[in-house]
Amino acid sequence: MNRNRDQNPVQESAAEKPSGDGVDRRGFLECMAWAGTGVVWTVSGGILSSRLFGQQPNGSRRADFSFIQLSDSHIGFKKPPNQDVVGTLELAVKQINALTDPPALLLHTGDLTHLAKPAEFDTCAQVISRAKVSQAFYVPGEHDVFGDEAKLYLERYGKGTRGSGWQSFDSRGVHFVGLVNVMNLKAGGLGVLGDEQLAWLKQDLAALADSTPIVVFAHVPLWTVYPQWGWGTQDSAQALALMRRFGSVTVLNGHIHQILQKVEGNITFHTARSTAFPQPEPGKAESPGPIKTVAADKLKGMLGITRVNYVEGRQSLAIADTTLEAGPN
Repeated sequence: MNRNRDQNPVQESAAEKPSGDGVDRRGFLECMAWAGTGVVWTVSGGILSSRLFGQQPNGSRRADFSFIQLSDSHIGFKKPPNQDVVGTLELAVKQINALTDPPALLLHTGDLTHLAKPAEFDTCAQVISRAKVSQAFYVPGEHDVFGDEAKLYLERYGKGTRGSGWQSFDSRGVHFVGLVNVMNLKAGGLGVLGDEQLAWLKQDLAALADSTPIVVFAHVPLWTVYPQWGWGTQDSAQALALMRRFGSVTVLNGHIHQILQKVEGNITFHTARSTAFPQPEPGKAESPGPIKTVAADKLKGMLGITRVNYVEGRQSLAIADTTLEAGPN
């Protein structure tokens, strides 16, 4: 079990209630929101609320800890709508470095590369190394394991991990779990964790107290967003069942290149924008893939980063998404 001690936290819970948009969410078992602009989700005392990115909630305290999620950088992609994916990843890193309160950690939820070539991995690593964070953690996307069963990926990012790259670590009382659900992924097929990884996960979580906040990060969503496009994980129910005893679970994913959020009991799901290109909303195109008809001046507004803040002692989580055209906060 890979538990790198001593980093920092995150929290949340669930239930639902009001927010600045006037929508009463109390009693909902699920809550989903497509967001075209940055949105912050905060949970405090079992109450879920949302606000625009950059808008401060009343009575808020400065976060004790924050971390960044990057996803789907696709270094090596050179087609419309973005023929400079290195440039947009560099812009994301500049935004991270310009944040008023520097984040402690960076999580990348996969598809660092487009074709899993050595030069693509090297370029991605070089750009992300400029981010002013103390540590970075990764899980692979399907584009990172093409052709070689994740050999190149694991050479670079596999140290201290298990199997095809799954891992866990603790930070200021928060337990982070990185899962891999892209091995042998077929086009249009659902992600799979597999029995070996599920057995490891059960053992990893067994000794934790129910009050331990859990943050899970994986590439393909751990809930079924749109099975017709393979946007879900076949055996995610088994993994989520192991987490339901915890009071606070946050699941961060990529793969679909757009923001989608859902609250289910004590588990909050969040998918992030890509730093490379947007994909269509589920069912609004014949198939998933890059939206090619994005005007150059609109592209950065469809790409972005995710920041998570935690206020220690208050048990609150805030997830803030911002586009690459927006300024840091």
